[in-house]
Amino acid sequence: MITDLGDEAAEYGRNARRAFEAASGDELVQEAERSGDRGGAAKLLDELGAWDLDPWAGTEEMEAAAALCRSAGWWALPHPVAERLARPRDLDVDGLVVVASHAPAAAVAGTDLRWAAVTLDGRRSLATPAAPTAPPRTSGFVVGLSLAPVDTAGARDSALGLVLPCWTLLGMLDRALDLTAAYVQARQQFGQPLASFQGVQFQLTDAEVERVGLEELAKHALWSVETRRPEALDDALALRLAAIEAAEVVFRIAHQLHGAIGFCDETTLSWLSRASQPLRRLPLGLSATRAALTDRLGRHGLTGLFG
Repeated sequence: MITDLGDEAAEYGRNARRAFEAASGDELVQEAERSGDRGGAAKLLDELGAWDLDPWAGTEEMEAAAALCRSAGWWALPHPVAERLARPRDLDVDGLVVVASHAPAAAVAGTDLRWAAVTLDGRRSLATPAAPTAPPRTSGFVVGLSLAPVDTAGARDSALGLVLPCWTLLGMLDRALDLTAAYVQARQQFGQPLASFQGVQFQLTDAEVERVGLEELAKHALWSVETRRPEALDDALALRLAAIEAAEVVFRIAHQLHGAIGFCDETTLSWLSRASQPLRRLPLGLSATRAALTDRLGRHGLTGLFG
């Protein structure tokens, strides 16, 4: 069984990651948080031809979209990449966000784009973001949405709208572990690197198991959505639940091993962890996502590969 992304999609993701690094990398999210302006990242994505991708056009473009989201997550790119790639082609909008039925909100402040919203039960609406009431540092660009109902044909849209942001969060977990591994190898205690202590190694292993497990589930859910399987939304919700759980483990361990400095802006982990919050909390947090998945599955469980 081949579970890797295609060569072209993987190469596109690597090229995007290099382009983000060349365009000042971590400074993109720092400047966006200070100024509230997300235009720099948008221009960079335009140059990469990101919006020419159509995930519904076939496997290659679906995988390229996922690879781009993962690279954007690595740098905590301050732009709703996954949400724009998930836009429905039959509505005149620039992006799509999955929202809760109650108090819909999304991290779309500072974008000046046309938005659609969809709930887990497929109800689609045109969404108008409210004016921000808090700075990006504390709001994460999250604002409330006013919804104008359109139709109830969004089941497929909600599945893709859940899956692609999980690829962004996966990229953040990739980076968090990379930063932590580098830190514990460089940091000395009792005359030897922190990485030489067995307790540290065990914690890093626990985090890596969560990250790798999420990666495999992300590939499965992407395939399920791309092949338009009837259980695609179930797989998407299961992926989101796993993504939230993995993020809690990985960031907890990363912060613990960094110590207090991991919460200071002098370290990249602090910016990365803060940028991950909207992805982990919206449209539903851990408990609400678990409840939504349980309600959908009832007693029959997930179908899986051989259902």
